[in-house]
Amino acid sequence: MTPHGVIETPIFMPVGTVGSVKSLEPRALIEMRAQIILGNTYHLWLRPGAELLREVGGLRKWMHWPGPLLTDSGGFQVFSLSELRKISEDGVTFQSHLDGSKHFMSPETSILVQEAIGATIMMVLDVCPPLPSPPKVLRQAVDQSTRWAERCLRARKPESGALFAIVQGGLDPTLRKEHLATLRALRVPDSTGETQTFDGYALGGFSVGEKPEEMAGVIAEIAPAMPAVHPRYLMGVGRPIDLMNGVEAGIDMFDCVMPTRNARNGMLFTNRGAVRIRQARYTRDHVPLDPACECYCCRNFTRSYLRHLHMNNEILGAVLSSHHNLHFYLQLMRKARAAILVGGFAAFKKEQIENWRENEEVLDTTPKES
Repeated sequence: MTPHGVIETPIFMPVGTVGSVKSLEPRALIEMRAQIILGNTYHLWLRPGAELLREVGGLRKWMHWPGPLLTDSGGFQVFSLSELRKISEDGVTFQSHLDGSKHFMSPETSILVQEAIGATIMMVLDVCPPLPSPPKVLRQAVDQSTRWAERCLRARKPESGALFAIVQGGLDPTLRKEHLATLRALRVPDSTGETQTFDGYALGGFSVGEKPEEMAGVIAEIAPAMPAVHPRYLMGVGRPIDLMNGVEAGIDMFDCVMPTRNARNGMLFTNRGAVRIRQARYTRDHVPLDPACECYCCRNFTRSYLRHLHMNNEILGAVLSSHHNLHFYLQLMRKARAAILVGGFAAFKKEQIENWRENEEVLDTTPKES
């Protein structure tokens, strides 16, 4: 339960980097029963800025989204914009990808912006190292992330959203567990003197250069060590098989731009594997994209029509494809929740993977930025 609605887990969260899930209206997200969406602090900080976001009453009101909203802290941009930033003890100096101007984000700034956004769930500012990285780099990232996490906890106002810590440590399970224990032990007083701790814990620093099987092994070891009384969040990892592995390990929350990015590029997820809709074999394929799917796209349009839209770069192709892919992800999580309730998740996962492996394209990876 959150102030903005109930979140049933495990859940996939559509990504709306700059305050919009690309090509989809908020009402479409409501119709497909999305429970929570994401906004990105770094991008919203640069444009439109915290002042305007406060003026309009926060992002949820501005974009007419009634449900919970999670904001990334800007920490992933420490990784993805590595050529445009400089890390110091105080924070990160960024060169804007928009116009080259210089901006400084401290942990306190990150929290200030997330509060202006009006996030239901905020994330601490962290350092996300690439993989592989030497042990010294991983240790430095963990230590810096810890110091910034404490500052974020101190900066949060009592009336603002929940705050999640982010566990780093690369592919070293021992370092990950050490960092988790350190974050769990943090206690700081708020402005009223009440003791503050974190409201949830996330695994960051995955899908940043490592092999999928390496990631899966570490998640399987670290996720069960995360406190079961708090939400467990795997950040930015979104292949369908990764979601299944994460749920099996005990992860509650997932996000990734994969369903919408792949949709815009003509890669569509189905219950029988991936469909690359631009391929010529779909020219006269007059059946629904996924006969087992009940989304608006599959109930009303054929593969041949979707291919026609994509081949002509029609905006509707991106709209229908994004609608379908997000519906697929959300439905997958609903099925996972149902299977867990009856003790049948292992069988459900096995069946899903067997179906997907008929077309290995569904297991492909893609970058995380939208």
